[in-house]
Amino acid sequence: MSVPDAPDASVESLYPFLYAGPTDLEAVLAAVRRSTAEKAEEIVALRREVLDRDGARIAACARVLADAFAAGARLFAFGNGGSATDAQDVAALFLSPGFLPDGSGGGATVPLPAFALTGDVAVVTALANDVGFEVVFARQLAASGRAGDIALGLSTSGNSRNLVAAFEEADRRGMTTVGLAGYDGGQMAELGTVDHLFVVPSSSVHRIQEAQTTVYHVLWELTQHALVRHGAPAGSDSS
Repeated sequence: MSVPDAPDASVESLYPFLYAGPTDLEAVLAAVRRSTAEKAEEIVALRREVLDRDGARIAACARVLADAFAAGARLFAFGNGGSATDAQDVAALFLSPGFLPDGSGGGATVPLPAFALTGDVAVVTALANDVGFEVVFARQLAASGRAGDIALGLSTSGNSRNLVAAFEEADRRGMTTVGLAGYDGGQMAELGTVDHLFVVPSSSVHRIQEAQTTVYHVLWELTQHALVRHGAPAGSDSS
């Protein structure tokens, strides 16, 4: 009978609980509960911080987006990795009809033209293979974007080269640009091509993305409220 190989030290450092000896189950469960509560408190505090600092700016951005949609704009969302998934969520959120909370002047919301530049695998991989990954979003904006449209990019670091290139292309085309970043905003905070930048002040990728999800959901809801003030009928196509 062969003796199992010793665990790789690098793997053991990542997952120590897999190689630990007998454990106290109650102690483990208590630690998990404590960790879960701490993370929940952390994200609530972070969301509150973002609201206190950027609430007025988010509302102002929503009014700009409502004006753009009322004039026939389309929204293009983009990001990498987990932010690519968030970009697809942004597009689905704006595109699909829904309902605003009761008592908020709501009812059925307006489905808005929105697209995720991360969704077409053929286009993304063709551009990445034939030209370079740094242009996978900029080239799509060059092909489809027009003055008055909206470019919304998400990044945890704010330093993604393909987002930087996309915002530069969007700015050249006269598009309204919205950025969501973490840490201190990275290069996105230095570009001068992002009209509305919302930075989640955290170094935790998990907390950044959770707070960014809240920001773009609030942005969508406030945009819908602003469209109601524009007189857009419930359930209509703004284009």
